[in-house]
Amino acid sequence: MSLLADDPTAAAVLAAVPCYPVPPQGRSPALDALRDARAGHGLAIGNDGVMLILRRPWLALDINVTPPISAYVPYGSVGEPRADLLCGLIPHELLERVVDHFRAALPNEAAAFVLWNEAAKAFALHFPDIDEATPSRLIYRSPVLQPGWHLISDIHSHAVGPAYFSATDNADDAFATKIALVIGRLNDPDGPQMASRLCANGMFLPLPRSPFSGESHAA
Repeated sequence: MSLLADDPTAAAVLAAVPCYPVPPQGRSPALDALRDARAGHGLAIGNDGVMLILRRPWLALDINVTPPISAYVPYGSVGEPRADLLCGLIPHELLERVVDHFRAALPNEAAAFVLWNEAAKAFALHFPDIDEATPSRLIYRSPVLQPGWHLISDIHSHAVGPAYFSATDNADDAFATKIALVIGRLNDPDGPQMASRLCANGMFLPLPRSPFSGESHAA
């Protein structure tokens, strides 16, 4: 098979995010290996569109990124979409601790991270160093992860304001793979408001359900 690129840097980039056609019959060892990988991502091209296959130790994601291809291609189907938290649902107790921390920080915004230890199969909270916090602005630092730890969720508050993702949030989340949450209306007697999404390979995807145990839906 001919090389996809004669420039070594370009070849390395293409190898880092491979692209595979789906065979019309049988299986593709390359796609099977990608789906079975502990970590990595690539694209599958089928007669029903292009699918991103993304794997992290805590996440298995297969998501369509294009509609079906209008031109004839002699390929098979990319398969059904998938979004599985391999780490399991985050304990609801951690969400309660985060909300308590955010309320204690009022009137200013605050932040928290949910981490997961792959070996111990255990979650932990990390409250980051804050460089600046006001009722409408927050600058904070992501944790430096030790071996075996993974950042699952990046959470920040909007204090008493509504929960939504700002243009700054979009820029910060563009190259991350994580669950992003914004919690607002922390002074509401009926409970806070939450906005959530899965950030993956530059896409912002709605969550089909809450990532926390004991809840059936996501905002």
